[in-house]
Amino acid sequence: FVPVGDDQVAHLELAREVVRRFNNVFGAGTDILVEPQPLLTGFARLPGLDGDKKMSKSLGNTIHLSDSPDEVKKKVMRMYTDPKRVRADIPGTVEGNPVFTYHDAFNTDREEVEDLKGRYRAGKVGDVEVKTKLARALNARLDPIRERRAALLAKPDRLKEILEAGSTRARAVAAQTMARVRDAMRISYR
Repeated sequence: FVPVGDDQVAHLELAREVVRRFNNVFGAGTDILVEPQPLLTGFARLPGLDGDKKMSKSLGNTIHLSDSPDEVKKKVMRMYTDPKRVRADIPGTVEGNPVFTYHDAFNTDREEVEDLKGRYRAGKVGDVEVKTKLARALNARLDPIRERRAALLAKPDRLKEILEAGSTRARAVAAQTMARVRDAMRISYR
């Protein structure tokens, strides 16, 4: 399984086609290479903070895992919401609203999310409260990541060891795969 976003499934399909073709030509009824499968979450695609259908670094509409709590809050407070809702007492649309998409994806307090949705639809909650609670939920999700990142960056030698160990394991797996490929293609040099 390969963890990808919805927009990357087509790229993974190209790799799947290559694997199927290789196995068909050289496999003689057995699979030499494993066909990669997409691993999608319940939210395989998140909208950009600006309401664009796609989150993209090049568009500058993203929240980064390395953003500080203040940066996350600033970005959330600038998020696109319901353009027809000009005051808090006007009923708003939850469906297609990026703020609520992010609440659904990251806010673990389901009761709070449903309460916010109900009050938003009824025109009884402002965007500031909805966004403040989203920023809090996002930061709660990002805090453990920030802590782990800081701990790793504080020990660059340990980080190098981890990378080298991963590289060693990957090389061993790649060597086994390439041995199977060479044998299947009958170009083995052993």
